[in-house]
Amino acid sequence: MIQLAIIGPTASGKSDLAIKIAKKINAYILSIDSLSIYKGIDIVSAKPSNEELQEVRHFGIDVLYPNEYFSVDIFIRLYKEVLQKCQDDAKNLIIVGGTSFYLKTLIEGLSNIPKIDDTTKKRVEKRLLNLQESYDFLCTQDSEYMKNISTNDRYRIEKALLIYEASKLTPSEWFRQNPPKPVIENLPIYNIDVDRDILRERIKKRTQKMLEGGLIDEVCRLEQRYTRLPHSMNTIGIVEVLEYLDSKVTKDEMCENISTHTAQLAKRQQTFNRTQFEGVINAPLEELEGLILSSIKL
Repeated sequence: MIQLAIIGPTASGKSDLAIKIAKKINAYILSIDSLSIYKGIDIVSAKPSNEELQEVRHFGIDVLYPNEYFSVDIFIRLYKEVLQKCQDDAKNLIIVGGTSFYLKTLIEGLSNIPKIDDTTKKRVEKRLLNLQESYDFLCTQDSEYMKNISTNDRYRIEKALLIYEASKLTPSEWFRQNPPKPVIENLPIYNIDVDRDILRERIKKRTQKMLEGGLIDEVCRLEQRYTRLPHSMNTIGIVEVLEYLDSKVTKDEMCENISTHTAQLAKRQQTFNRTQFEGVINAPLEELEGLILSSIKL
């Protein structure tokens, strides 16, 4: 069975390339996109079209509702399920998307967390009623672990408290004693190398296409159904539309903000992809298909 990953910044052409190659090597596609996993977030996430989804079977798309919890450990479980499906169906697998952190987690693995019983959960829930106090307590116990966690990051504070309460060890000590194990090894990774000026132009065109495709209506529907509270509602494309709906910016300003913030995201993605993986094959989009196919032995 062949497995490979295609990464690159937003609007670089990853999805189209993955579909082309999947057709030629008899593969399924696993999306690593932090928004495409949600049902109803279609235009904002620039999901593949229904026609494209019918051409090649995709996984990791429309898995959860926007108000449902999602984390990398859920993604790892999803990957294992997809891997089994590929083996059962005699298919290869292409992992593709812009959230390369998920891919990095697959390669490096996650540490197991201690078994957490209901009593521990209730005790932690009670402590979390005072988030600042919980944060301060963890800082006194494990400043090393907490230095990269903000005072309002409830999810990570809760995770740290659960580990501490369940194991009676600081998170740093727990992870030292329980190092992560790779989920996948020797995975070929192909990164789309694209000039930033070209990418900015693509992003502007895509933003306009999203607007013409019903972006504002989609965000209105999402807000009406899920409110603004879910984490998924605090993402590029949604935040800017909500500002427009609140009459804080004009429609032109909204579009400009989406393009600017998306370009900033793309820059961060390029930096991450360049610095966080070893042995990555970098090439322009128009060269990658040939490079990938020439390296595969079917």
